[in-house]
Amino acid sequence: MAMENNTQVTVFVFSGLTDNDKLIPFLFAFFLLVYLVTIIGNIGLIILVLVASNLHTPMYYFLSFLSAVDLFYSTSVTPKMLSDLISLRKTISFNGCAVQFLFFAGLAGTEVLLLSSMSYDRYTAICHPLHYVSIMTKSKCFSLVGLSFSMGFFQSVVHTSCMFSLRFCGSNLIEHFYCDIPPILQLSCSKTFICNMLSILSVGCYCFSSMSTILVSYVFIFTTILRIQSSEGRQKAFSTCSSHLMCTGILFVSVFITYLRSPSSALDKKDKVASVFYSVMTPMLNPLIYSLRNQEVKRAIMQARHNILHVFPFYPKLKK
Repeated sequence: MAMENNTQVTVFVFSGLTDNDKLIPFLFAFFLLVYLVTIIGNIGLIILVLVASNLHTPMYYFLSFLSAVDLFYSTSVTPKMLSDLISLRKTISFNGCAVQFLFFAGLAGTEVLLLSSMSYDRYTAICHPLHYVSIMTKSKCFSLVGLSFSMGFFQSVVHTSCMFSLRFCGSNLIEHFYCDIPPILQLSCSKTFICNMLSILSVGCYCFSSMSTILVSYVFIFTTILRIQSSEGRQKAFSTCSSHLMCTGILFVSVFITYLRSPSSALDKKDKVASVFYSVMTPMLNPLIYSLRNQEVKRAIMQARHNILHVFPFYPKLKK
């Protein structure tokens, strides 16, 4: 779809996930299920951390904030994507696009920084266990969370201001299913060099600095774990790190595929699949990975179930 020259675009149109009408019912049902699991999993994990006394530690405070970020991160994209799958016109207003990108980019940046903060927490717990309580205090934990949110939304505001101050006077068709940097910049009739460089430098700096923090932390962590004499102690230390490493790996691989590419190249199916993975699937996977692989979370879930059965003693009778 094209707009007349010299007329500022007021509405954008998404190309969507697929042009194949036969896939739409399946995709709608699948992503609706994914979104419901995302909501239940992340809200459930937040509540579990709040009510379970054995989870009142910095590691699980970080995890509860990560769940909150994942919940809102997914909500900034998935509901609109679901409505567009069953809509004839996949439109979004200019201001609506700016708001969607602001929250999407801000929460994505926050998640990256939270993951690096969590690696520092694991480094402190495993490499300096005797000083962990004095080093990773509750105030320090919340300060790192506050810093993550501040820096995440700072870069988002900068990106949003740069992108949406450009002129859009040609096509208004966004070759994507949500508002993101590469497809939006391709539509601008202004010079986009500064915004392109800003996006590459920002994503590169955020991801590589976060990855560097995580890699350095885990070099020290693995070195310390290998010195542990008992196999049970080594296994317990590895189990507390494996969930974090899995979540981090999934996020960074999909982000690199999407953003560290030529700014002028059009998005293909591979890019859309990567975008689906980090914007829709990752927020669902994070709470599941932490719940299934973490023994303390499992114990907290079983204790919560026991408490529910104790409060509602008639429940087991109904089961019989």
